[in-house]
Order: sequence, then structure tokens, then C-alpha cells
Amino acid sequence: MWTVHKFGGTSLRDAGRIRVAAELALADHRARGAGVRTAVVVSALGGVTDALIAALEKARLKDAGAEAALDAVILRQTEAARGLFGSSAPEAGALEKDFARDRADLSGVLGAVALARAYPPQTLELFSGYGELWSARLMAAWLAREARSEDGGVAPWVDAREVLIVEPAGLSPLVRWDLSQVRIEKWLKSQTQRLCVITGYVASTPEGVPVTLQRNGSDYSAAIFGRLLKAREVVIWTDVDGVLSADPRRVPDAVVLPSMSYAEAAELAYFGAKVLHPSTMAPAAELGIPILIKNTLNPSAPGTRIGPVSDASPGRGSVKGFSTVDRVALVSVEGTGMMGVPGVAERVFGALREAKISVILISQASSEHSICFAVPGTDSARARETVERAFFAEIQHGQVERVNVIENCSVVAAVGDAMVERPGVAGQFLSALARAGVSVRAIAQGSSERNISVVVDGAQADRALRAAHSAFFLSSLTLSVAVIGPGGIGGELLRQIEMQAEALKKRFDLDLRLLAVASSQRVALEPRGIAWDAWRSAWDSAGPGGLTKLAGTLRAGAAPHAVIVDCSASPDVAARYAGWMKQGIHIVTPNKQLGSGEYAAYRAVKEIEEKGGARFFAEATVGAGLPVLSTLRELLRTGDEILEIQGVLSGTLSFLFGAFGPGKPFSGAVIEAKARGYTEPDPRDDLSGRDVARKLVILAREAGAALDLAGVKVESLVPKSLESLPDPDSFMKRLPEADAAMEARAAEAASTGDVLRYVGTLKFSGPGRATARVGVERVPSSHPLAGVQGGDNLILFRTRRYDQRPLVVRGPGAGREVTAGGVFGDLLKLAAYLGAPV
Repeated sequence: MWTVHKFGGTSLRDAGRIRVAAELALADHRARGAGVRTAVVVSALGGVTDALIAALEKARLKDAGAEAALDAVILRQTEAARGLFGSSAPEAGALEKDFARDRADLSGVLGAVALARAYPPQTLELFSGYGELWSARLMAAWLAREARSEDGGVAPWVDAREVLIVEPAGLSPLVRWDLSQVRIEKWLKSQTQRLCVITGYVASTPEGVPVTLQRNGSDYSAAIFGRLLKAREVVIWTDVDGVLSADPRRVPDAVVLPSMSYAEAAELAYFGAKVLHPSTMAPAAELGIPILIKNTLNPSAPGTRIGPVSDASPGRGSVKGFSTVDRVALVSVEGTGMMGVPGVAERVFGALREAKISVILISQASSEHSICFAVPGTDSARARETVERAFFAEIQHGQVERVNVIENCSVVAAVGDAMVERPGVAGQFLSALARAGVSVRAIAQGSSERNISVVVDGAQADRALRAAHSAFFLSSLTLSVAVIGPGGIGGELLRQIEMQAEALKKRFDLDLRLLAVASSQRVALEPRGIAWDAWRSAWDSAGPGGLTKLAGTLRAGAAPHAVIVDCSASPDVAARYAGWMKQGIHIVTPNKQLGSGEYAAYRAVKEIEEKGGARFFAEATVGAGLPVLSTLRELLRTGDEILEIQGVLSGTLSFLFGAFGPGKPFSGAVIEAKARGYTEPDPRDDLSGRDVARKLVILAREAGAALDLAGVKVESLVPKSLESLPDPDSFMKRLPEADAAMEARAAEAASTGDVLRYVGTLKFSGPGRATARVGVERVPSSHPLAGVQGGDNLILFRTRRYDQRPLVVRGPGAGREVTAGGVFGDLLKLAAYLGAPV
């Protein structure tokens, strides 16, 4: 029983790599025991085939460097021999003589080509195949030296041109199995050794003319000799750990597949994955010989086994892998004259066949009104012309309306044998693309249900791949996160996520990945992710750059979805929201600047959201962690009519009006609030009422009214005489000047059983119309607002349904912890919208 090992050029780059390859083959040979024989199929040393072709091309151009190019190739073989055996070793000397003899033969070929200024295909085939002859000599000589007596001896290396017979045919030669089997059996009868080395890539015609098996020919040789020798396994050694679930350059989280079927591997290879070419696998597949893909640089990795059937997918579903074909054009033919007419498809594809245009994918509407197909982008113009010529008469008579071409598309394919057995795979695939904002232009699925292919805009191909791969191989949702403003609320949010990230992953399969922490001046970026418990050290070492690099980092991350969490209060950051959202990045924020700022900028963001683009979450802009905006939305969505919204909307002012009274003047309450950290560094920012006005504007806009800050009537608690003071300390020293007036107002209210509260009020007079005021109001002691103190917020919704008894939302309306909790809640709402089961 035979085992075939094939080593490619990257595995045979120099003497060191040849030693490693030989050790791997010998170790496997010894592990399998005395009953097994081993064939080692080798490619040329890495880059040699291309170098030989380049030397031949130089000769055709009468370039004086042709001979030097050939000398450089021969020198590589000589250096490999000396590196293996030492410069003075007899084995090295014998190999160098062989190389010198071949160099003389090839020099004669170069001279003939230079004289003729051309070379026929036969010359190219002969010349380019010498690299395999040399590497076979090197490997056979080294194995002969390293083999032990119990290994069963090493046969002389086999020149595949002596045993492998092929017929030139189209893109790939056809193996003459009858002639090749006779020759290999004759060779087997003459050899008793259990180890042999065979040249890959080369063969000969029945007439004895040397030819090659074209690109990937050495892999093909391994499968061919696996069949001829009736091997029990073919091992392809390369520079990757196995077949990956997607291209790791585009999907960094791609995983190695432990097993695949021949059919799965063929489908992925057709759609551009770096798997064995389908024709390469065919000889092994005919006898059911498994093919194992292994890594010479990491031989302990289990690799990927390709065989008649595969094991279950390592992912969360039945899809084995994803691949793409890029630079594709989608051609569509439409017209009412096509409906019910037999032979339309035959005319379309017959014409394309005659024009030698390859069709990658076909999709047709069941109404037969249209048919579309994908072709290589380089053939798009010819495809249009070909179809228009074939349907010239129908186009002239209006039976075919038009032939449309969409350039710069990509085909994204999901592949898996078990897809047919599991309902909902197509839905899961398409839902993942939809949640990532990827538009699908065409869909095709074979009756075997082994492949589902979609055509998307080329610019969205990477996002589509990542979204689909994440849905099947990672978590229910993987979300890239950037946090702006890591102090205060932002720092508390990062702490809360740090505490919950692992639980969210375990309980809800939600993977939140921190890629950036930023401010307007500094940024810590890591496309591979920052551990949640390491964000502080990352921020301590943050470099300059600010916000300009955020979007690029988020889009370059492995996750298909990205969110920027803005915990600043900056209008400059808010001004970037629309631009980020146009790139598909969602926004979560407690920053009031967008919601209460310029109305046009606010509408620009909402329109992106309304058109199905990125989402904007800002619950914490009103009421911190209280469900104020979400309550308002639910009332409106269920058809209720908002009549009035009234409330204590400032935690700071709630504390002040609950604290001052007999024994404590108003200035004393402000001093206490400032000492507790309830106020801004300059208390005038709270006392001005502007923050409450911003919250009213946000509420009004959420209810459909186009209100601006200028439209809010605001009563400021800062006396005019103190407004222009240069600093907070000066203001605090003179604030007692306002105590008398405030005490008089409080006493007057108390005389009728009322209390003072700082209240914001919105009154609606119809759709899109609202008036707003902010200021001190006398409130009856029985009124819900009268009991608000200690920093709480209380919001009353008076609606058509809740008219006599308003709907009340009450709770802490300020503080880092509750505000950060509200932001965290919005982040989880986004995750739920994107498909996470939270």
C-alpha cells in the first residue's frame, strides 16, 4: 500500500526546507510501518519555473542577460546541493556534474531561440520542466543519505516523463491511464525499495514529446500517481495549515476546516478559494483516495482532509466555507416578449458560447420576464454586444426592452454539503447580508443545495464575506466597538462592558470587540481588538490622531458590524455622525449636540436611518438611563397622540430644588451640589437651563416637531449681574446675592401649599407643531412633580390615551453609572436589531 507526499516550491525553497520536507516524509513513512511504501512527488524549488521561463523569454528578445539568468537558476541548485551535503561531499559533486550537463543542454536551447527570435510550445514545455528534474535529484540524494535500513531503501528518482503519458487537450492535458498504468506497473516490478521520489509537473505524449501539466501541475501529478499507485492517501504539503473557511486576508477570523468533501472543495475552488483545483482532485476522487492538506512550517497542525464525505462544519451551521469571484459584471436581459417563449435561454447562452465568453452564474425570474448572468468584468462589453446582436430583431420591435450591464460586482458563494439537510440556511445567509447593509443584486442556488451564490456590489464584497462568515462561524453577532471620550461616562461604560463582556458571549453569543478608544486629540487603535480589561493601558499609550482613523480601523476589523459610542459632549464629534453612518457605522451616544443642534444635520442622520442605513441610538441624551425616548417612540408607534410632555429633566436642578428651603439658602444648596459632583465645573452651565432646553428639543423632534433651541423659552437661574463674571469661583462667591429673591419665591409658593420645581414643558398643537418653555414653576404639593428631589428625573406624558392620568417615568436622571448604563442599554438594543438574541 502506497502513501503519496507532494511538496510544493515553497516547501523546497532551499537546502533547509528540503531537509524539513525529507524529515516529514521519513517520519510519516516510519509511523505507517513496514507494510507501506512512500512516493515523494516534488515541484521545482520555489521560483525556479518562473525563472526558467524568464530566461527563455530573454533569449527570444535577444537579451544578453539570458545566459546569466540561466546561470542564476543553476547556481540555486548548486547552492542547495552544497547546503545539503557540504561543498566537498561526493554527493554534491555528482549533483553539480548533472546540473552542469543540463546547463549545457539548456544553453543550446537558448541559443536556438535567440537565433529564431521565437520558440514553439514544445520548447517552452521542455525548458520549464527542468526545475522538477533537479529538485527530484536533490530530494532523492538526501533521502538516500538519511534513510535507515528499516526504511526499506530509496529507489532511483523517477522521471515522470518516462511513466506518465498524456494527450494535449484544451486547458489541461488528458491522462492516458491505460498507457501510464502499464508503465508504472513495469517500473514497480523492477523496484523493491519502499521509498521513491517522482518529478511533479512533467509528463510526455505517446510520441515521447516532453510536456507539462500546466499551472498547479505538481498537485495534479500527486493525485495522478496516487491513483496509479492505488495509494491509501495523498498528502499535499504547502505553507498554510489547511483549507480555510474564507480568505484570511479578507476575513481575519477564518478557521481551518478539518475536513471537506471533494464536491465542497471543488465548489470553493471554482469560486476562487485557494483550494486544490477541481481537475487536480479528480484522479484521487475516482478511487475515493483522501487528500490531506498539511503545512510544512507547522506540521503538528492537523490540516484538512478532503475525501468522499466530510465531517460536520466547525461553524455554527452547515456551511463549510465562503469564497468570492471579484471583478464580475452582471448582465440582464429583460422584456415581455421573452415570457413563455421557448429557447430564449438557449439563444442567450449559445451566443455567449460562440463568442467564447465564460458564464459564472445564472439567475432567471420564474415569470421568464428577465434573465441575468455574471461574466468576467473584462468580457462585459463583448457580452452586451453579443446578446444585443442575438436579439437584434426583438430589441427593434420592443419585445426585448434592454440589455443592462452592472460593472464592478462580486460573487459571494456559501458552500456546504449539509446545507440541503438543514432548513433556513439561505435565510440565515441572506439575513446576515441584510443586517450588514449589503444589497443583493442576484441569487443562484443549485438543486443540490451545495452552493448558494449571490452577486453584490464589489465595494461591499469584504463586508458581505465578513457578515456571512460571522453568522456561521463566530457568534450570533460580532460587533466592532470604538469609544470616544474614555473619561467620566465613557470610562464607566468601558468598566461596565468589561464586567459583562464574557457573560454576554456565553449567554447570548454576543461578541463585542473593542477596536479603538479615542478623544479629539488621541487614539488607541488595534484592528485585531483590545481586551476589555486592557483598555486603560491601551489608552495610557495612545498616540496622536484623534478621530480621523476611526472609520478605517472599524471597517478593517474582522467583524461585519461596527459602532462608534460617543461619550463626549463635543459638537465637532456630533458633526461627524452622518459621515460615519454613510460608511455603515452605527452610532450610540449620550451626546445631546446632534439631537438639539442644527435641524438639518439632525435630519441628515435620521434620513440615513429611515432609508435602512446605519442606526442612531441616543436614549441617554434625556433622562440618563431612564426609558424616556423609547417610551415616547412606543406611544407614537402604537398610534397614540402626544398632547403634552412635562417634567423635571435635570438631575442637578432636581437636587437643588429639593434641598434648598428653611435653613438652607439657594446658594448653600448649589455649594453642596457642587461638592457632591452633581454640577458641571461651572455651575452656571446647569443653572442657565440650557441643558433642559436641549432635552426638550430632543423630545420634540422625536415626536415629529421641527423645534430648535431658539424656539424654547428659557428662564435662567443665573442673575444677569453674575452672568459675565470671569470664572466659577467669582460666581460662587457672589451667588448669595440671589438667595433673597429665591427665598421670596419659595415662601410665596409655600403660602398656598405649593413647592418650586424647575420644569420643562412641551405642548403640542397638532402634528409637527410644539411650543416649549423651561423655568421655575409653582407645583401643588399633590402633583407628581412635587415629590421629585435628590437628583431624580420625572417625566409626565399626557396623551390622548393617558390624558386624565399621565404616564409617568421616574428615576435617577444623572450620574456616571446610570448614564453609562443607559448607553450600554442602547448598545445592546443595536445588537438585538442586528440579530443578537439579547
